[in-house]
Amino acid sequence: MFLHYLDLSWRSFKRTPMVTILMVLAIATGIGITMTSLSVYHMMAMDPMPHKSSKLFHPQLNTSDEGPQWWTEDNLPHQMTYKDAMNLYRAEIPRIKTPSMRTGFSVNLNSPEVKPFIESVRMTGRVFFNMFEFSFIHGSSWSADQEDRAAYVTVISRSMSERLYGTSDSVGRDVYFDDHVFKIVGVYEDFDYHVKFYDLTNGAFNRAENAVIPITLIPVLKAQTWGNSNGWKYEEINSFEDELNSELVWLQFWAQLDTPEEEAEYRAFLTDYLREQGTLGRFEREEVKFALRNLTEWMEYNKVVTEDNRILVSASFMFLVVCLANILGLLLGKFLRRVPEVGVRRALGASKRQVFFQHLVEVGLLGFIGGVIGIGIAQLGLWGVRATYSYYSALATMDVSMLLAAPSIAIGACLIAGMYPAWLVCRTNPAICLKTQ
Repeated sequence: MFLHYLDLSWRSFKRTPMVTILMVLAIATGIGITMTSLSVYHMMAMDPMPHKSSKLFHPQLNTSDEGPQWWTEDNLPHQMTYKDAMNLYRAEIPRIKTPSMRTGFSVNLNSPEVKPFIESVRMTGRVFFNMFEFSFIHGSSWSADQEDRAAYVTVISRSMSERLYGTSDSVGRDVYFDDHVFKIVGVYEDFDYHVKFYDLTNGAFNRAENAVIPITLIPVLKAQTWGNSNGWKYEEINSFEDELNSELVWLQFWAQLDTPEEEAEYRAFLTDYLREQGTLGRFEREEVKFALRNLTEWMEYNKVVTEDNRILVSASFMFLVVCLANILGLLLGKFLRRVPEVGVRRALGASKRQVFFQHLVEVGLLGFIGGVIGIGIAQLGLWGVRATYSYYSALATMDVSMLLAAPSIAIGACLIAGMYPAWLVCRTNPAICLKTQ
């Protein structure tokens, strides 16, 4: 019976081609615009590591005096001072943790074959790759001994390796960062997450770094941050050592806590650490104040998905409603013109239920065709977003769930719009229709 209804629907489309085209274009346009904004929103809000996000935590420490010293609602800095980050890094718990910061250098091979270029570089601990599940193509991270010695070693991405040495294995070769010679110890697959979740403070959708070096090289290279730097009081800073010992916050810190017991233990450790820092005279506040948020909480706290994005999605759905209102009017006109035909079918034994479902199948097929065309319009809209706003290039795409959602939303929306016209038609009185004929 369903196949018969599909055949009747197709015949109906061919009898009224202009009305059908208008309805298909209306639903396709509404779906295209809706899916463009919804796809970007979906990629923004998606959990980048659903199997591990509840185990990765970003601590925030308030080592300032009483009063509103920071711009956040809870008066907590987004980042850490160098001394706090390194103290927590050298602590015995937890086993897996790392500080992190973004800097940059001029990259070259000291040869005319490769033109020098500027590249941002991540300075972090050796467990960074394991924490955030970077996939190695060649080699591995540097050793604990190399990190302790602040060795000039680096791990680079596939794209940077190919840019420097082509498709050959670059592990063991040298690369210049400014005037410093670094040995390549590993090559990892390019970072392909839609959100750079390990550094939300300096741009959640910025391009990921293509090279990573040990965090212990900060005082050696006197590396300056290529990100945000803030402080809560005036300090006389005349040297890089003064900057390292200052209350400026410019590093991120991550800890992996696999169980609730480890989380509770780490919270107790942070409480004791802040109390100890208070006794050393860093701040005068008596209250110990810190926060420990997992990855999804950290993304929400940093407003990765802004209110503007939600408003844009709401506006696109309102546009879809306008398209459905136009489709409703066209369906009413089309179905009511079919009343005599439906009256004859009713007189020959068709039930109200059969008539109702026949028209719903026709409307559903209309929504499916409009949804498929709408995917093409959405892809065009996403291409426009990528071409106009490179910052959102990783977000302006449709994954499998969005590709399946487009026709589903279109069919559902058309069924809602078509229920009233189909209900009016199935209430036709066969006797009255036959008399008029």
